[in-house]
Parts: sequence; C-alpha cells; structure tokens
Amino acid sequence: MTPDLLQKGAERVARLSQERLESTESGGRTAGYGRVVKDANEVDLAHGRILYLDDVSVSFDGFKAINKLSLDIAPGELRCIIGPNGAGKTTMMDIITGKTRPDEGTVFFGSTIDLLRHTEPEIAQLGIGRKFQKPTVFEHLSVFENLELALKTPKGVKASMLFKLDSRQSDRLAEVLHTIHLADSVTKQAGLLSHGQKQWLEIGMLLMQEPKLLLLDEPVAGMTDHETERTAELFLTLKGKHSLMVVEHDMSFIRTISDIVTVLCDGAVLAQGTLDQVQADERVIEVYLGR
Repeated sequence: MTPDLLQKGAERVARLSQERLESTESGGRTAGYGRVVKDANEVDLAHGRILYLDDVSVSFDGFKAINKLSLDIAPGELRCIIGPNGAGKTTMMDIITGKTRPDEGTVFFGSTIDLLRHTEPEIAQLGIGRKFQKPTVFEHLSVFENLELALKTPKGVKASMLFKLDSRQSDRLAEVLHTIHLADSVTKQAGLLSHGQKQWLEIGMLLMQEPKLLLLDEPVAGMTDHETERTAELFLTLKGKHSLMVVEHDMSFIRTISDIVTVLCDGAVLAQGTLDQVQADERVIEVYLGR
C-alpha cells in the first residue's frame, strides 16, 4: 500500500465527511453534551481491573433483566460470556456502553471512571468499543475508506476537508489492515466482502479508535469454518493489547480463544471458570448446555 494510495483515500473520505456517525466538534476531546472526557490512555488500572460491575440490577416492565450482577475483567484479558437466551448478556453490554441505565449498582472503567455518569458517546470516547452481531460497514466505500472514516480526527466538514493522513496514522491504518486479514483488499468495495470479512472490517474500524476494551456480540455467527479460524487468530492477536468481552455460543471457538468463561443466567453470574469447568457444572448443563 503506497503513500499515494493512502492519501487519495484520505482526500476522498474528507469529501464524504458528512457520513460520519458522530459530528461532534473540538478535535475529538469533547463528547456529547459538551462535557470533556478523558482519553482511553488515561484509564487508571492501578487496581488491576479495567471493568468492574458490582450489584448491578435493571428491570423492564417488572422483568428483572439484570439481577445483582457482579463481575470484573483484567487489563488485556479475553473473557467469553455464555448463557441461554434472555440471560442478560445484551442488557449487560447495554449498561456498560451507556445505552441502558441500571436501577442500582456500580459500573467502573478502570479504578476512577464511573460509567454511570457518562453518556453513550462519552463512553465510546473513553475507550470502550462495541460490535453488534450484524456487521455495519459503509458498503459503497472501500475497505480503506471505511477504516479512514473511523480514525480519531477533527470532526466537521471544514476540518475534514483539510485533513491529511500523517505518517503515524498511515502506519496505524496499515497495521490494522494486516491485523484484520484485509491488507490485500484495501481498495475493494466493502459491499463485495464476504460476511466474515465484513465482520473483520468492522472490528478494524473499532481498532482505529484505539479502544482499551472491546465488547463483541456473537462475532463468528454465520461465518465459514475458515473465517472462524481466522477470527480466533485475530482475537488472540488482540488479547493482551486490548481487553475483550466476547458473547458467543460456538464452544469450539470459545475453547480456542478464552481462558475464563462466565456463564450468565437470569441476569446474574451462574458459574465461572475454564470452559471445561463450566461445561461440567450441573447448573450450567441444566439451564444451558443440556445433556
């Protein structure tokens, strides 16, 4: 990938700046409602936890979706979350990302950032990225242009028109392309990618934001066996550099990537341990795995 190609992509994306998902001003330092938030590299990890939930509960129309949920994740950890439908997995992610406010409980990012005091855009700015099950990429743009759109750059039409990739950003983009297995598809239109490749591209778009924590919802659903294997390679590459929370049902995939598995049921932690340990737990067999 040549510097000319990178720069041409940057110039085209500048003309498409109105398509950015967020249009907040001030060079990426201020999120929604004009409140200044810290950068992801300022997260305090002194207590050895990047994410901490304690006694979190939330109800919807009398149904307790999350019930006194407590869990924590260490920096650089890859944690898999499993459980039956309705266990509270999606609601938990909604709470972490600010989409849903709990009725009670504590949710901290690092030792000092109370996520319940921040809006959804602010939480993304702090360094928490979320990927839903269905890939959402700009299908009419190239792989390169999708990644460039995701860069942390000054927002607004005027700023984007003047924007040019610097050497660090060019290197970062090239690194992400290699990490997500799409270095050979840089000019390919995103709509022409396979389902698995679109998933990788969206993960790459999150990586361009340099998150500390990634939340990934059923990332290998619908993938071929080969794509699933490459996704496992991708996640193991990210492990240690980022913290990952992966909601998944594919046990073979989980066995490949995760050291610790948390089982949710009825909005609370039912069991936790290695995959072998939770698969042998009679409670997990009863409510989720079956015999």
